[in-house]
Amino acid sequence: MAQEAILTKINGEVNISKSFEFMCSQLRNGRYRLKIERYTEPRTLNQNALMWLWFACIEQETGTDKQDVHDYYCNRFLRRTAFIKGKETVIAGSTSKLNTVQMTDFMNKIQADAAAELGIVLPLPADRFYQEFINEYQLRR
Repeated sequence: MAQEAILTKINGEVNISKSFEFMCSQLRNGRYRLKIERYTEPRTLNQNALMWLWFACIEQETGTDKQDVHDYYCNRFLRRTAFIKGKETVIAGSTSKLNTVQMTDFMNKIQADAAAELGIVLPLPADRFYQEFINEYQLRR
């Protein structure tokens, strides 16, 4: 059984979210690898909501169903190669497993593609006319 805890280092002091001794007590006898990697937050609900608002805009402007727009961009920007039964297969990734950094990168690519290929400006919350954009497309989601 794998164990997971969050380490936080602030001003040189390290804190762990669970007792290391407790986590070790839950393991069966055997060899284990301890790997410490930077923690990243999963994508936020705000990111997800903005993405679907953008897709509602693209749907309205192009006539392409927003789910198809989602699938298109996942296939275009999140696909990866996997080996299943020894055969190389291309798999479209999903946004549900992205962290905040990966989701930001994905959305930046969508924003650039929509502007270059579709002539559609997809604003961010900090942009001047963002509220008007919400008013225009939110009801259509």
